[in-house]
Amino acid sequence: MNYKERAYSLLKDWKKDDYLMGVGCLSEIGKRAVAFGHRALVIANMGHIGETVSAVIRSLELSGIEVITGKAVKGAKNNAPLDDLYRLVATILAYEPDFIVAIGGGSTLDVAKAANTVATLAKENGIDVNPYFGTGKVSESLKKEGKKLLPLIAVETVSSSGSHLTKYSNITDMSTGQKKLIVDDAITPSLSVFDYSVTSSLPISTTLEGILDSLSHSYEVFCGAKGEKYDKAKEVFTVCVNLLFTYSERLINNPHDVEAREAIGLASDLGGYAIMIGGTSGGHLTSFSLVDSMPHGLACGIMNPYYTVFYSSAIEEQLKVFAEILSSYGYAEHSICGLSGRDLAEAVAKAMLRFNRTIGAPVKLKDVPSFNPDIHIPRALSAAKDDDLKMKLQNMPVPMTKDDVDEYMAPILNAAADGDLSIIKTM
Repeated sequence: MNYKERAYSLLKDWKKDDYLMGVGCLSEIGKRAVAFGHRALVIANMGHIGETVSAVIRSLELSGIEVITGKAVKGAKNNAPLDDLYRLVATILAYEPDFIVAIGGGSTLDVAKAANTVATLAKENGIDVNPYFGTGKVSESLKKEGKKLLPLIAVETVSSSGSHLTKYSNITDMSTGQKKLIVDDAITPSLSVFDYSVTSSLPISTTLEGILDSLSHSYEVFCGAKGEKYDKAKEVFTVCVNLLFTYSERLINNPHDVEAREAIGLASDLGGYAIMIGGTSGGHLTSFSLVDSMPHGLACGIMNPYYTVFYSSAIEEQLKVFAEILSSYGYAEHSICGLSGRDLAEAVAKAMLRFNRTIGAPVKLKDVPSFNPDIHIPRALSAAKDDDLKMKLQNMPVPMTKDDVDEYMAPILNAAADGDLSIIKTM
């Protein structure tokens, strides 16, 4: 199978005309944006994406659209902090644009989604994002107040979160180091854009984190897929992981390989597709409590092999699919495919960790110098009991309640800290 061609086909069937993707697509933004109005607020951090931002603004202006501040307004810092969110709310309220163009990685796009929500509903609910954390709360408020969000064009510049395609917005309270999540179809961008070649300007560390984030999205959803969602989640996962295993090491060795950039960008988009089919679970939940110690994608990439062992009783069918792929790329012996139960789960987990090593990623939390088990493990256990994050516990292939967290999640976190699969308990 040509996995790149299949990826394009899957994404086009899903997003239809709401997605501009592929190398060289930035010049088309202006022609599409005129449908949303003539006054745009552009949000972006310049830095290494300065040329991309300039290309987007040029396309808007060539189509007669006014960039109302004359240049891009500063986007968000890493992990989408609350202070950036409220700063952008004030900007939206002050300039009253017809639509918003957010350019950047997951943090800037997530903050733009949340700021659009808070600004739209500020008159009724005040300037406070907290009422919208959880699932479906934005739509409830919009329906109650008879309002719609401003159109949002999300221009992705990083192969990672898939935020340009999805209904998710992660926001972090940096004072506590805890991330929370808005999940709502209403915040899905009106138009998504991704020219995969722009990722060539990324640092290699960001590329690595994006690879692990993309794998985590598709893998977590596939592990939890049931019923009519299973076949689609399986196909998306299979195409995504084959792209990652074919091109990741090649890209790490040659960061300016445009073909590899395209392939990893497509894998990232399939990760975004996956999380619109089903939900993420344990790896993502734990990552929300590690924001001050490591990037999100890195945290997910470390945690998922350990959660795999905990899920072993519920995901044998998925693990057999993954085992075949892992063995075909040399990350495991073919004999792995004959295993079952916990033995299969541990073998798959070890193969996942072998992939991490191949691309230069950590395999346990203590490999990351800023991780502190005395701080981060208690924080993660506490967060798992937060009602605003209970969706992640419920999305697990082996669901937990908050009463299960200390008995079953604590060993997973300790195992991930030390790299010891043997101490993980199963339900």
